[in-house]
Amino acid sequence: MTTAPAPDEQARPVRELVLAPSPPSSTSLLTHWSDRLRHAAIILIAGALALTALVLFAQLAIGPAIAAFACLVAAALVPWRLHDSSTALDDALGVSPVEMPVVRAIVAGMPDPAVLLDRAGRVIHLNAAAAQLAPALRVRELAQFALRSPEIVTALREAIATSEPRRATYLDHGSIERWLELIIAPVQVPTAFGGTDQCMLMTFHDLTPLRRVEEMRADFVANASHELRTPLAALSGFIDTLQGQARDDPKARERFLGIMHAQATRMARLIDDLLSLSRVELSAHVRPDAMIDLKPLIKQVTDGLEPLAKERQVVIELELPEDAATIAGDREELLRVFENLIENALKYGASGGRVVVSVVAAVSGDGVPEYRALVRDFGPGIPPEHLPRLTERFYRVDVGDSRSQGGTGLGLALVKHIVNRHRGRLLIESVLKKGATFTVCFPQGKPQV
Repeated sequence: MTTAPAPDEQARPVRELVLAPSPPSSTSLLTHWSDRLRHAAIILIAGALALTALVLFAQLAIGPAIAAFACLVAAALVPWRLHDSSTALDDALGVSPVEMPVVRAIVAGMPDPAVLLDRAGRVIHLNAAAAQLAPALRVRELAQFALRSPEIVTALREAIATSEPRRATYLDHGSIERWLELIIAPVQVPTAFGGTDQCMLMTFHDLTPLRRVEEMRADFVANASHELRTPLAALSGFIDTLQGQARDDPKARERFLGIMHAQATRMARLIDDLLSLSRVELSAHVRPDAMIDLKPLIKQVTDGLEPLAKERQVVIELELPEDAATIAGDREELLRVFENLIENALKYGASGGRVVVSVVAAVSGDGVPEYRALVRDFGPGIPPEHLPRLTERFYRVDVGDSRSQGGTGLGLALVKHIVNRHRGRLLIESVLKKGATFTVCFPQGKPQV
């Protein structure tokens, strides 16, 4: 039987194991000393050269020279902390708290374009939205050199001079015009020595949707009141006639009811086009990002318009590529584009007997790959003086013909706004008695997997 050790005898070696520091190994000591000698190599080399020169030219004895060099080596091996402490202090005082990564992360996380400036107006931090809005902004450079708008420069100078908040509204003339509001707010930040310093936070708010809504309301009231006046007057007149002298005339009543139905349909289309145009204008600054293949979309439109083509005795010919023609777009809006263009070709170019719809790959003048969708008719064509104004609201080459065909005068205006929202182009070509060609160009998107 084995006897258990006494409690004191069992605890003593454990206590000694915990409290006694493990001695450093010879390998770690050699590595530590070699690192210190390497860091002090320049000083040791300079000392050795100086002592050698004294031995050779100043008749210094070799013994004292070796002793002096040994003292230098010993000093290099001593673990002095002065150098590390001073370096740490310099590092701590050299970085301002406002330049630390946490402040940069806060500015980068703001949803709106944001720029943090020092008291002189130099850029300290900016987020990705601000870099996209003003690509000329650079860290540690004056913001007023990159933001050339007079409203911005004036507000920035006043904020620097008075240390008070400032606001400014301005129009950004880019590829898509946008209304922006600039807000400059002073911010008190701590310094490395315990004091406070003043910075300025610039934020930009996009007011374009609000402006679009205001313009949409004004345009809708003006256009609706103008275009709805004629069909409303016709409806009112026919109703009075049916209530009066044509009350007991079945043939007149039947004819008038047909006209009233056509006028009511025209008003419904007009309101639908106005609402569609307003929605597109409201989101004109937002580019669609869904990947859409033009081939099945165009086939869907032509299949839906086949009854109209048979009624007008027009043949629709499709010339589509074998591969997918993919663009970044909004499916419903693209359907509206091709419905308007192909329907116009069937209505106003019916005398040509055929309409050709084709899609080709091309390169724009800027070297950007794009797809071009062409809708060509072989009708009477469009006089050249009307071509520049075809996409204006309610502009018609022949008012009577357009209204008899059920047109609202908004179709090409809607096409133009949708194409602009997709960062594309609308081209119109026509030769009298040889037809017209409407081409919409869209930047190519990534092919679908």
